[in-house]
Amino acid sequence: MKTIVIYNSQTGFTKRYAGWIAKAAGADCMELAEAKKNSMDTYEAVIFGGWARAGGITGLNWFKGNMDKWADKKLIVFCVGASPIESPEIEPALKQNFTQEQWQKVNVFYCPGGLNYEKMSGPSKLMMKMFVKALKAKKGKTQAEEEMIKIISSSYDISDKKYIKPVLECIERV
Repeated sequence: MKTIVIYNSQTGFTKRYAGWIAKAAGADCMELAEAKKNSMDTYEAVIFGGWARAGGITGLNWFKGNMDKWADKKLIVFCVGASPIESPEIEPALKQNFTQEQWQKVNVFYCPGGLNYEKMSGPSKLMMKMFVKALKAKKGKTQAEEEMIKIISSSYDISDKKYIKPVLECIERV
C-alpha cells in the first residue's frame, strides 16, 4: 500500500514518530509545509501526525479539510503529547478534535512524547510556565496534580518505538 506520513512538529517528538512509522511502513515522509504543496493522489494511505496543544492537534485542520477528497484512502492520525499513554484524558481529548462523522472515517492514535523546553517556542514555553504556576498555586492539590507538577516542571522524554505498533497494524489491515 503506497503510504505517506505527514507531520507537524515543534520540538522533535512528532518528527521522531513520523520517521519511525515511515521507515517501518516503507512510506514516504514529509513535513506539513511541504505536503501542502503536493498532491496526495498517488497514495492509498495518508497518515498525519501532529502534537497536542491544549487538547487540540496542531495542523489537523489541513488534514480534516482534505478528508472528503481522500474518501478512497486509508486515513490515520497520530497525536504526540506529553501525557503517559495510560492517561484517561487522552481518548476524550482526541475525540474532541473530530466530528462524529469524521471520527468514523479516520483511525486515531496517541503516542507519548514528552516536553523539551529548550526547543519549545516562546508562546508555548510561556503557556506551560503559566500552567505549572497555576497548578502550584492551587489549594488542596490531589496526589496526581502534585506528581504532574514534578513531571512537567522540566524537560523529559517518554517516547518509544513500541507506541507505533498499533499504527503499523492499522496500515496492514485492509
